[in-house]
Amino acid sequence: MNTAPAAAGRRAPFGVIVAAAVGSALEWYDFFIYGTAAALVLGPLFFPQADALAATLLAFATFGVGFVARPFGGLFFGHFGDRYGRKPVLVATLMLVGIGTALIGVLPTYAAIGSWAPFLLVILRLVQGFGAGAEYGGAVILLVEHAPPGSRGFWAGFAPVGVGVGNLLAAGAFAAVSLLPHDAFMAWGWRLPFLFSLVLVLFGLFVRLRVMETPVFRAAVAQHQPDRVPALEVLRRHPRNFFVLLGARMAENGLGYLFPVFGLAYVTRTLGMPRQLALDALMLSFMIQIICVLGFSALSDRIGRRPVYLFGALAGMLLAFPFFWIIGTRTWWMLALGLGLTNGVVIGALFGPQAAYFAELFGPKRRYSGFAFARELGSIVSGGPAPFLATAMVAAVGGGFWPVAVYIILLCAITAFAVWSGPETYRDDIHADAAKLGGTDAAVVAGEAG
Repeated sequence: MNTAPAAAGRRAPFGVIVAAAVGSALEWYDFFIYGTAAALVLGPLFFPQADALAATLLAFATFGVGFVARPFGGLFFGHFGDRYGRKPVLVATLMLVGIGTALIGVLPTYAAIGSWAPFLLVILRLVQGFGAGAEYGGAVILLVEHAPPGSRGFWAGFAPVGVGVGNLLAAGAFAAVSLLPHDAFMAWGWRLPFLFSLVLVLFGLFVRLRVMETPVFRAAVAQHQPDRVPALEVLRRHPRNFFVLLGARMAENGLGYLFPVFGLAYVTRTLGMPRQLALDALMLSFMIQIICVLGFSALSDRIGRRPVYLFGALAGMLLAFPFFWIIGTRTWWMLALGLGLTNGVVIGALFGPQAAYFAELFGPKRRYSGFAFARELGSIVSGGPAPFLATAMVAAVGGGFWPVAVYIILLCAITAFAVWSGPETYRDDIHADAAKLGGTDAAVVAGEAG
């Protein structure tokens, strides 16, 4: 076994951690700011001819459109990340999402340009999604391929921590502009968080341009020619792991957008709680999530990725109905408790070990393509439609929450089965193409090696 990459990665440079975590935070600030805006302002501004419910549904539909573009972004950028390196792709995705977000901040509303407004909104949302499709996977791989042996879970956890920070920044930005008078907020205040992304992107570029390429990728390129089409090789060599990743994505991505995005709309529109109180509780839950992500990431280095991931999925199932009972009290402390348990603890237990687990499922020559493409393909059927479907289900039963709770249980059950069916990877050698794959994957690789 080649030990050079392991030796090179014995100490993950602090700059790599900052580049992955900060860059991921900035990217997901851009991406999540749209979800917060969809829950609060985009409906009446870009779909004013519809009633309040229909406008919210249409805004959530444009939110889901971005997820359609993400697998294509993962496929496109993952291909170049496996062939030419992780670093240039991470720079490109940062710029793409940042520019798309800033342009939303200057987009005329329906009152100014009519039906062109929602059309351009959808186009810019597609740009955001295309760039975000490879951002998170690249940040994780950057950390995993620099991490010391036995600590990949903890180091990789800084990428989802970055996502939590980005979501916290997004909620905080809207909480700040929500302090404006209502007319000012609706006229121009909502644009400020989008425009602020330009400042964040410039800082992210400064950090990422200073990072070196990963030692694992350099060693893989030195020893083997890159695959001509890495994504096809992923499907041919790693079919089991590809579908394990898809299933494992359901609960994390679906609940990760359902609780903060749909939950924000449900609390303010259905339960009638003040927007500011809801945003304060949401920000607290993201703080809890950040702590839980690092804690569960470190735990997965000790007991494995699968046990921690399964705990998150089963906890999500158990909390599906209690979450709505808790927030139904319409008190801030109970709302904070409900979001803290779900968006904080449950998502933390899923998101924490996921980072390293997904990267470990594929060899270095096709890791970026496998991670990004499969992960974002899962987002089309989980996170993308979740706020829309949940809002529609609540409306269909006259404000009742039980269909959404059943939906949460279904997503968690799919994830639990996928992770239970998948291999354990926390002790695998990530520098080898034929790392511990199991089942069909191992047979294919062994056959090729023979």
